Amino acid sequence: MASTWTTDRGSIKDKSNFNASEDVAVLRKAIEGLGTDEKNLINVLTGRTNKQRQIICKAYQEATGRTLKEDLEGDTSGDFKDLLVALITPPAVYDCQEVIRAIKGAGTTDSTLIEIFASRSTQQIKALSDAYLAETGRKITHDLNNEVSGDYGKALLALAEGQRDERTTVDVGKAKEEAKVLYEAGEKKWGTDESKFIDILCHRSIPQLRQVLIEYKNISGKTLEKSIKSEMSGKLEDLLVAIVKCVQSTPAYLAERLHKGMKVCIQERICVCKSLNHSDVVSCWYCVLSHACLYGL
Repeated sequence: MASTWTTDRGSIKDKSNFNASEDVAVLRKAIEGLGTDEKNLINVLTGRTNKQRQIICKAYQEATGRTLKEDLEGDTSGDFKDLLVALITPPAVYDCQEVIRAIKGAGTTDSTLIEIFASRSTQQIKALSDAYLAETGRKITHDLNNEVSGDYGKALLALAEGQRDERTTVDVGKAKEEAKVLYEAGEKKWGTDESKFIDILCHRSIPQLRQVLIEYKNISGKTLEKSIKSEMSGKLEDLLVAIVKCVQSTPAYLAERLHKGMKVCIQERICVCKSLNHSDVVSCWYCVLSHACLYGL
């Protein structure tokens, strides 16, 4: 199905009459008072955009000599602490931290890498790459290249390079041609030419890929997702299926991820996905709505 989500729906918008000093005062009272005032912490931090939260963080440090992160970590605990810290972390920095955790140590957490690189826009991936370089002194593609291999590695690196076309126009003729290319590289062929799938799914614009999905079903009689599942296996299958799902609807994909075990906190009419802190929680409401529609909650 084609996504019906729009850019601004489901997003946190700038608070009108925003006053960082007033918010800092509320946060200080919530943290420094007897016990922790969780309600006011939630009200302030979920009711501001990430950009506004960064201004609050700066004002908080100027007023107290301490970082807001330090005080939140010292005054809260568990998932609630993690959630609040995620809220005040710039999305690209948060994604950077998740990637570092995913590739650190003996094994690689491929599910995290797949989720991030399949669901982020070109702009978000470039911001993540900049944050990674600033944090580690190395290019993210360099470190990923040391951790992943095979066709899965090629596809993941193609996404990490941030070269997806961002045009919003759709070329129906080209979509028909590339749907045929995919069909002939997969279902119609003895063996699968994975390179064709990687090139098209990792580089074409999202609107263009939506049309490719339509044309593919017209040619094949079944969805591209089903074809990928029947023609491929392992991590490459997981990554390409994730891309197809995000082309159809990123919120629905995230809803599925939540249903499979991701922690979620719903407070004060806003959903914050702990491991999905990006785009100022864009689509979080639609993530919840998709979850309800898909799973009857």
